[in-house]
Amino acid sequence: MKDNMPQMGTLQRRQFIKASAMAAATAVAGGTSYSLPILADEPSDGVEWDKAPCRFCGTGCHVQVGVQDGKVVAVAGDRNAEVNKGLLCVKGYHVGSALYGKDRLTKPLLRDGDSYREITWEEAIKTIADRIEAAPERFAFYGSGQWTIPEGYAAQKFMKGGLSNNHIDPNARLCMSSAVTGFLATYGVDEPAGCYDDLDACDVLIMWGNNPAEMHPVLFSRVVDRRSRGEKVTLIDIGTRRTRTTESCQHYLEMKGHGDMAIANGIAHLLIKNGTYSRKFVESFCNFKAPDDENPNLHGKAISFEEYKKQLEPYTPEYVEELSGVPAAQIRMLGDVFGNPDLKITSLWCMGMNQHTRGTAINSMVHGIHLLSGHFGTPGNAPTSLTGQPSACGTVREVGTLAHALPGGRVVDNEEHRQQSEGFWNVPADRINPKPGYHTVQMWESFCTPTDQGGDIGVIWVQVTNPGQTLPNLNKLFNPKGDNKAGLEDKFLIVSDVYPTATTRLADLILPSAMWVEKNGVVGNSERRTQQWFKMVDPPGDSRDDCWQTIAVARELFDRGMEGMKDRDGRFLFEIKKDDAPVPIWEWEHYYDVNVDEHLFEEYRQFSRLKHKDLAPYSEYVKARGLRWPVVERDGIWHETHFRFSEGYDPYVKEGEEIQFYHSSTHDDRAQIWFHPWIPPAEVPDEDYPLMLCTGRVLEHWHSGSMTRRIPELSRAMPGAYLEISAKDAATYELRNGDRVKVESRRGSLVLPVWIDGRGQPPSGTVFIPFFDETLLVNDLTLDALDPFSKQPDYKKSAVRISKVSG
Repeated sequence: MKDNMPQMGTLQRRQFIKASAMAAATAVAGGTSYSLPILADEPSDGVEWDKAPCRFCGTGCHVQVGVQDGKVVAVAGDRNAEVNKGLLCVKGYHVGSALYGKDRLTKPLLRDGDSYREITWEEAIKTIADRIEAAPERFAFYGSGQWTIPEGYAAQKFMKGGLSNNHIDPNARLCMSSAVTGFLATYGVDEPAGCYDDLDACDVLIMWGNNPAEMHPVLFSRVVDRRSRGEKVTLIDIGTRRTRTTESCQHYLEMKGHGDMAIANGIAHLLIKNGTYSRKFVESFCNFKAPDDENPNLHGKAISFEEYKKQLEPYTPEYVEELSGVPAAQIRMLGDVFGNPDLKITSLWCMGMNQHTRGTAINSMVHGIHLLSGHFGTPGNAPTSLTGQPSACGTVREVGTLAHALPGGRVVDNEEHRQQSEGFWNVPADRINPKPGYHTVQMWESFCTPTDQGGDIGVIWVQVTNPGQTLPNLNKLFNPKGDNKAGLEDKFLIVSDVYPTATTRLADLILPSAMWVEKNGVVGNSERRTQQWFKMVDPPGDSRDDCWQTIAVARELFDRGMEGMKDRDGRFLFEIKKDDAPVPIWEWEHYYDVNVDEHLFEEYRQFSRLKHKDLAPYSEYVKARGLRWPVVERDGIWHETHFRFSEGYDPYVKEGEEIQFYHSSTHDDRAQIWFHPWIPPAEVPDEDYPLMLCTGRVLEHWHSGSMTRRIPELSRAMPGAYLEISAKDAATYELRNGDRVKVESRRGSLVLPVWIDGRGQPPSGTVFIPFFDETLLVNDLTLDALDPFSKQPDYKKSAVRISKVSG
């Protein structure tokens, strides 16, 4: 009985926290609150409940949404969902309130001098069509992992299958592209082999430069809760500052910027030196690679095991300590952990490894440690990248809304891939342009460059993201001429959004969008899980679905005779029939006469099989709380896949193979173990700029805060940005909590309050600023140095100086 008491106490505490959070979460617009049940399957008069994934991060928690009198009045964790098992984080419990900020955009607005005038949707659609028709090659589309799968697919088809234009890229280029290139360089195909089930099975969980206690708290709770049940699990935090994650870990390894590269090489060095690497796994399933300096690419050059071993020789624990700042004893500890075949090890990472000028390298190196040690392919053994946006995987990576990509893992510079895509889209041969478009930084740099100086992007349409806040080096890439766009008068910015943002501030045309359960949707989360929901409430005013907006512009161009908006039979590119008659889905009053999402999803499903990312029919997702691809049919039943490349789990692994990397870049069913040398950051502190700045998120706010800052409870809990600094450095600069400081980099400056050893604790010589606050744009400071392969910027290492502001 005594042994059960801690578990019972924890359960009661969790129930209390859940009930308290739900009580807060029932507050909606106008201060109205409803007394509603916590669990969605309990009866409640006048409230209708339905399922949806949470609107925020890439975890993919499922919620039950309570609707009454046409409004979302409550949200509950869906206890039938495998991802979150009924729990939500503080943002998830308040997600319904994100719909009801007082400043929702409800009318199309066209710039008129220094102000805006309301226009009709007809005028807005014609305005966009005019700009595209005038110069389709100068048009660009910028979205994100907040696009649903149908929305992203429609934008992709419109651009590449219609306009023959590859200038489409997502905000995910800024957060996930290094994970993509790391997966491709290692396995020849993108996205994790493991899943969230590994968190329930691992003996050791290693966080590589991320803070899941705040950024993915529901996932982190799955591990921490195991301890309350008496299970033993070791947590190791490798980071550049102490965070709330650190508090739960047995080991904290504090590293310098780019120290992760040295640490990974140090672990591999010890595995080989000590003879504790998995000889069987390596000889059966792996090759070795190194960078090809003469022809840099994701394939690199083949090297032997002996050459790999020689490259690692310098990376002794002592040398790794010198490079990374992590004591040699802790490097040896990691070597012992990975060298123990009896342990099950899961690695997690997010922006710390991805927003990195060597992001592709460090991603592939961490995969390599798991392969070298054999900690791969069984429950609890997995290297797993987490995502920050609800469909960074499902839309960006799977639909391929990237400047170089096509749906289902295809690429535009591959003739066979283009032909397959043209066949699925039924468009004429050679419609798809073989030249990759501009990646995000290149796109915005071109837009912000005057046309007569080579700026060949003249129009950008932004949907579901906020580049005016999230791009690096904002004074170069978004706001180079200040608020008046001087010298850029011929450039035209279109923004579809739900609230005024740092991006709408410079927009020429603002379009009010529907969000979350104001529309149908399908998304894909970090564990390959595809999730579906239906529209539950109407959007306010004249707000309309982003997918409809794209289709309406396409139809306007079709009606003007643009050949690209016709398929090879002369039909509209987005023709959908009902009872053998085309439905005018480009007319808003008829958009929901059919389920456009279902039609687009079923069309997109054809693309999913090339890279074994098979999707089930739309109707299967209606019935489920998501399914992890590949989803294959056996005996009339659709089965999801827990672990890829592993026999007994993955239907595409042949019997007797045990592990099969069937998309191997070397075409031999083997993964690639990479050696990459340690390389210093692109910018390091010096006499003029003696501090290293890291940016990131906080628990209460999601990304740029455009939704969460409209939620009163979250805004009150974290009202504004701050400079987090160590007590030692605060003493050096004679600072106290609340003092205001000017922070300067080589790119810009910012004044904000000080928080000494705040929620996190940065080591001396470093500072931290969150990026959620649109009134204090930290990306005025950050550099735009890129990873050479993923083209992802490094937001974690910018040199700055600070000075106290008096008064």
